[in-house]
Amino acid sequence: MALSMINTALIIPTGNEIKSGVVLDIDSPEVMRVLLQKFPKCRITRIPPVADDQDQLIQAAEEWADSGVDLIVFIGGSGGGHRYSSTLSEDYTHSALESWLDNKCSYKIFGKNGHLWCNLICGTKNRSLVINLPGPYKEARAAIKAFVNTLEENPDLKALNNAMKDAVVSQYPV
Repeated sequence: MALSMINTALIIPTGNEIKSGVVLDIDSPEVMRVLLQKFPKCRITRIPPVADDQDQLIQAAEEWADSGVDLIVFIGGSGGGHRYSSTLSEDYTHSALESWLDNKCSYKIFGKNGHLWCNLICGTKNRSLVINLPGPYKEARAAIKAFVNTLEENPDLKALNNAMKDAVVSQYPV
């Protein structure tokens, strides 16, 4: 992949708690700020939040990937909370991306962050680079910063994924 410049980006906040307004989306503005700091001429679109539903998540991104947007950023849904406790929300972004992406690299974090489990994914669909960020603000901010800093040096999916993983893990003491 030879993508080190982002001219167009799509931000997709996910989660029933974001969609319903129970939780305020503070991640999207931060992701936008970090992208514009690195790529000042980037045209960024943020769509309304998408529910925790695998088909809806894929449908939300499909049109944009077909149009050739450079970067699609999913925010949230990287955990698997409901798989461990019925009191936790359902997260499907990671499983939707696992089935939808053409090429992908993922890294699972177990118990190192504020989650019981987190699955970060970098991949491609058509000409678009696709990433997912965890929902907690400090994790999302760390991951997007690591992504843009690594993209210029090494746009390889594995390098991007490892940089994002290291940034998320570094937010929590060992």
